[in-house]
Amino acid sequence: MQLDSIAASLSALPPWLALVVVLGGSLVVARIVQVGGDALIGRLTARIPGDVDDVALSTVHPALYASVLLAGAYYALEPLSLGVVTLPPAVDANLRASILTVGLLVWSYTLVRLGRRVSNAVTDAADGEGSVVPIFQNVWTAVLVGLTAFAMLELWNYDVTPLLASAGIIGIVVGFAARDTIANLFGSIALFFDGTYTVGDWVVLEGGDRGRVEDISIRSTVIRTRDDVLVTVPNSVLNSSKVVNESTPRRKRRIRVPVSVAYGTDYDLLEATLLGVAGETKAVLDAPSPRVRMREFGDSGVDVELLCWVPDPVLRGRATHDLNVAIYRAFGEAGIEIPFPQREVRVLGRAAADAERAAAGADD
Repeated sequence: MQLDSIAASLSALPPWLALVVVLGGSLVVARIVQVGGDALIGRLTARIPGDVDDVALSTVHPALYASVLLAGAYYALEPLSLGVVTLPPAVDANLRASILTVGLLVWSYTLVRLGRRVSNAVTDAADGEGSVVPIFQNVWTAVLVGLTAFAMLELWNYDVTPLLASAGIIGIVVGFAARDTIANLFGSIALFFDGTYTVGDWVVLEGGDRGRVEDISIRSTVIRTRDDVLVTVPNSVLNSSKVVNESTPRRKRRIRVPVSVAYGTDYDLLEATLLGVAGETKAVLDAPSPRVRMREFGDSGVDVELLCWVPDPVLRGRATHDLNVAIYRAFGEAGIEIPFPQREVRVLGRAAADAERAAAGADD
C-alpha cells in the first residue's frame, strides 16, 4: 500500500519534478546505506568471532550501495516516459535491460569475489580445516558465470532453449572426454567431506609412500616425502585406496623398536635397560609411559619390543634411530647379548652315512 501511495504521489507531480525526486531519493538512500552499513558492519563483526563474517559483510556492502543507485535509475525511467523526454518503447526496453544487466554483473562479480575472499579466510584459518575449500570456490565461480550468462540472455530476450539443448550435448561429450578430471573433482569433494586429511598432515599411501600433505587441488594432492620429493597423486586414486593419516585424531604417535636378546638373559635387567634408554631419549614422551613387551621365543633368541610415544609423526624416523643407537650401547655396557642366527652342520663319515641309510631303509 505504501508503494502504491508513493507511486500515486509521483504521478501527481510534473514529470521533471518526479524525475528529480526519484534520482535524489535514490542518492539519499544510497548514502544512508553506505554510512549506516559501515556502522552496522562494525557492530556485527565485533560481536561475531572469526573473520568470515567481516569478509562477507564488507564484500556485499558495496553491491548494496550500487543496487540502490541502479534501482533509482531504473525507476527514473517512469517520469521520462510520462513526458519529460518521449522515449520510444524499444529505447525504453533497452535502457531497462541495460540497467538490469549492470546490476546483474555487479552482483555476479560481488558473489564471485565473496566466494574467493571467504575461501581465503577459511583456508588461512588457524585450525587448517579449510584446506580444500578452494575446490568449492572454483565450482562456485563456474556456476555463477554460467547462471549470469543465461540470465543476461534472458534479459535481452534471446531464446536460450537451443543453447540448453546444445549444452546438454556438449556436456555429454565433455563428460566422456574429461571423465578423469570429473572423477578427480568428485574424489576431492569426497575427501573433503570425509575429512581424510588436510594440508600439513602426515599420511602413508597404499603404495608405501609416506610424507606431508603440501597441497590439495581440484585434481590432485601433492605429498612431500622424507626424501624431499614431491609426489602428485590424483584425488580419484586416493579416494578409492587406503590412506593412513598419522596426524589424526592426535599428532602424537607410538613407535615400536623390536629387539632380540639371547636366551638366558635376565629379563628384569633387559626391561630396566630398555626403559632407561627410552627415558633418556629427548623425542620420547613421558606420558603415555614407555613399556616393554615380550613377543615370542625366536629361533635364536627372545624377541621383545620397546613401545614408546613421540609428539609428532615427523619424529618417528629420528626417534627410532636414536633409540636403536642407545640400545646398542646400553646392551654393550650391561653385557646383554644380541644373538645372531646360528645353524648346526654335521659332517658324517662314510660308515655313519651307510648306517643311517640302512636304518632309514629298515624303517620303510
